[in-house]
Amino acid sequence: MEALRLQPPQGPTLLRPSRSRLASQILTRPHYNPKKSIKRFINATLSKPTAGIPSMSTSSSPPHDNPLRSSMLSSPPYPVKKVSANSLQYPSGYLGAVPERTVNDGDNGSIINAMEYLTNILSSKVYDVAIESPLQLAPKLSERLGVKVWLKREDLQPVFSFKLRGAYNMMAKIPKEQLQRGVICSSAGNHAQGVALAAKRLGCDAVIAMPVTTPEIKWQSVERLGATVVLVGDSYDEAQTYAKKRAKEEERTFIPPFDHPDVIMGQGTVGMEIVRQMQGPLHAIFVPVGGGGLIAGIAAYVKRVNPEVKIIGVEPSDANAMALSLHHGQRVMLDQVGGFADGVAVKEVGEETFRLCKELVDGVVLVSRDAICASIKDMFEEKRSILEPAGALALAGAEAYCKYYGVKGANVVAITSGANMNFDKLRVVTELANVGRQQEALLATVMPEVPGSFKHFCELVGPMNISEFKYRSNSEKDAVVLYRLVLLRF
Repeated sequence: MEALRLQPPQGPTLLRPSRSRLASQILTRPHYNPKKSIKRFINATLSKPTAGIPSMSTSSSPPHDNPLRSSMLSSPPYPVKKVSANSLQYPSGYLGAVPERTVNDGDNGSIINAMEYLTNILSSKVYDVAIESPLQLAPKLSERLGVKVWLKREDLQPVFSFKLRGAYNMMAKIPKEQLQRGVICSSAGNHAQGVALAAKRLGCDAVIAMPVTTPEIKWQSVERLGATVVLVGDSYDEAQTYAKKRAKEEERTFIPPFDHPDVIMGQGTVGMEIVRQMQGPLHAIFVPVGGGGLIAGIAAYVKRVNPEVKIIGVEPSDANAMALSLHHGQRVMLDQVGGFADGVAVKEVGEETFRLCKELVDGVVLVSRDAICASIKDMFEEKRSILEPAGALALAGAEAYCKYYGVKGANVVAITSGANMNFDKLRVVTELANVGRQQEALLATVMPEVPGSFKHFCELVGPMNISEFKYRSNSEKDAVVLYRLVLLRF
């Protein structure tokens, strides 16, 4: 493994390990539904300090003093299926991947587990560093859709993301002697900033492993918070492998981005705040889904307090690991994951987060890249704030869902989860925003490089309103014309 120190010397360490070759297996039965629901439990310390648990594991652990732990059993490992994101696609706004549940899903062990989540969310320590984010009405979008759209402004947190909640809640429970050895995590950006700020607040050393593709704005923000940044690997999985290995070597505590009860509980405080802030009946809460920590935490609280409220996940159509996992009744791994919404670009959801989602969430809505860009523009027009793609994901899902089902007059909440936008990505967002709103269409035509072909093209296009035109010659025989049409609505 070669190490290269970026310039200036204060910059992050850049590591490039060799890539592992993984064989892809694409399922040929996209509509397969399991007949039996698989109940999965994990060993986890919910209310006690978790310094001895560097990561979630199904290995045996010593008995806990709390008798409630006896109901939480480890499940044996199973081979993870590798599937394609394209194997499960449905119309934008459609509520798909509805979990298949059985009468045994409400057994005593599940109830005990649910009560522990509820009580620990209520007693969480996240407000040492996080704020109670406001719940704001989006008047323009509400008028256009005919529903009251409320924005849960997690983009206003000190690190411009909700991730601070879970990271601090877990780290605050680590014993002091273990905390002095330091912490380490792997992240594409937002979790890294949460861990870095939590470490600064608690006075411990933090190492953050980030993929080399991480936007500069994110790793620089982590460094400014005092953490050591190591850029390693081309994907999150490679960064995580490095972080876990270094955690063992240096006896640091690994802080997972989503798959740990204490992290989930910290994120669950978002749901607690929504219940407290929302006046009147609430139809649904739309939550962006990556590894599942945020939606699992929100569902763990809201479904026990207001079970009639729908908890709906939203994923990009090319990063739908949770939808596919719920569809197949077990966790699956994506062979490839779309990286436009990098904050939710996860190949495999967490074990505990999946267990909670299978039991509590109402389904998943899939949205396109164009729809995400349109929602970024909507947010700018509403609040003059610029969300990152993952931060606008829930808003895109809420709009698509309300349009698809014709929801009118109801209250819906969308979590605006982050605003760590890479400035260079704004150009793509502005180009696709009107396409997502179906106000413009971006088309391409191949024409022969012969006299008169362009005139013939203009005759075919006719009186269409073209707002942009690009002519690219890629060979002596053919040329590609890219053009943007303004769509008229009647």
